[in-house]
Amino acid sequence: MSDYISFPHLNLRFLVDPVAFTVFGFSVHWYGILIALAFLTGFCYCICRSRRFGIDPDKFSDIMIFALLGGIIGARAYYVIFSGDGIGSFFKFAEGEGIRGLAIYGGLIGGVLVGAIACKIRHIRVLPALDLVSIGFLIGQAIGRWGNFFNMEAFGSNTDLPWGMTSSTISSYLSLHREELNELGVAVTPSAPVHPTFLYESLWCLVGFILLHFLSKRRRYDGEVFLWYSAWYGLGRALIEGLRTDSLMLGRIRVSQLLAALLTLAALTILLVIRFRIRKSGSPDYLACYVKTDGWQEECRLAEEKEAARKEKKSRKKTGETPKEDEKDEQNH
Repeated sequence: MSDYISFPHLNLRFLVDPVAFTVFGFSVHWYGILIALAFLTGFCYCICRSRRFGIDPDKFSDIMIFALLGGIIGARAYYVIFSGDGIGSFFKFAEGEGIRGLAIYGGLIGGVLVGAIACKIRHIRVLPALDLVSIGFLIGQAIGRWGNFFNMEAFGSNTDLPWGMTSSTISSYLSLHREELNELGVAVTPSAPVHPTFLYESLWCLVGFILLHFLSKRRRYDGEVFLWYSAWYGLGRALIEGLRTDSLMLGRIRVSQLLAALLTLAALTILLVIRFRIRKSGSPDYLACYVKTDGWQEECRLAEEKEAARKEKKSRKKTGETPKEDEKDEQNH
């Protein structure tokens, strides 16, 4: 259902409809479009830069597909577990008003776990893959968060800041959950503007994407970029989650805020420990990235030989020549 989103202090007002268009009676929602765009953008970025991380792009494309499936399952499972909806509601996230009930941290956990398993199967090193996808995560999250804008969700408590927003949908939600929020120590005025927390997270992820993109060009070891991603996103999410009015709760604890804080602390601790070890080793090659090793050079050489052989075989078929391998087989017979 369409609704007006207003930014009173800026004298701005937008008519927003969660449904982008309808095809043969089937509604296509902006949320789904933006999630798809987020994945495609992250996917293209990762494929374009895969060789710089010592990863075969052909193999990596397979990994991304499996990671996407794991991410969707993880995002839904995380939401179902902590929302209290019950396991029976697992497949009901696309009913009614579009795709709802997906949790980003569940998506990250599911995507990383399934992606790591796929890496093992396809013989890709996990840590360089994590470094690469963590940058793709950030640009994807920056885009995907705008789906919350069209769904009019993921907003925060009241604010007097110039960019505070409101709508009848937001007011109705706050009115419905006012007592529940009061019990958590969050007093709200339903008709007053609220923090656009989806925007905060989108901008935080965009800045993180830019920073990690340039950091990745100077990374000292495999896994370093992923650790910085965990620290950066975790810090931002821990702060932003404290403003939200729709957090998944475990008693009086915001689940994602706790997880984000723990992840930030763990990542920073590991970064410091590894930096200490590098300095203690005194060797510039200690924990060197795989892309800088002879192993990656050999992998590239074999890949080039395989591609050259494939092209030669294809060329011979076009000209009608018999490939050397086939000639040998005929002689043996």
